[in-house]
Amino acid sequence: MVKILLINGPNLNLLGQREPEKYGSVTLREIEEKLSCFIGARNAELLCYQSNHEGAIVDRIQQAQVEGVDAIIINPGAYTHTSIAIRDAFLGVQIPFVEVHLSNIFQRESFRHHSYLSDIAKGCFIGLGAKGYFLAAEYLLNPAI
Repeated sequence: MVKILLINGPNLNLLGQREPEKYGSVTLREIEEKLSCFIGARNAELLCYQSNHEGAIVDRIQQAQVEGVDAIIINPGAYTHTSIAIRDAFLGVQIPFVEVHLSNIFQRESFRHHSYLSDIAKGCFIGLGAKGYFLAAEYLLNPAI
């Protein structure tokens, strides 16, 4: 069975209440539940993790290798633009991953236009709201389509 880890970074625990005009009204818990059903219907397993702490996210990426996780979907939040440590964790474990952003980072402040992860990711879904998580999962489960 394919095992996919979903990682959400800082402040994504506030989805549904934080800036709904940018991030929508769906909560992280609702996204996780729907994505778990979506992935489960494809005979795969979803593990969910959220942290506001960079080191905890690095630890979770490293633990994924020990657990035999096949792929990762990550919305690194603000760490997208600042975390070389998360980048290095991905390079260290060599687990394929897809980067997701609810909002279009290229329509926001200029400091949000650079990602430390995009060039090593299998792909990126940016600005498509919660649908980006489902597109990422579909790609990871069926990369040849």
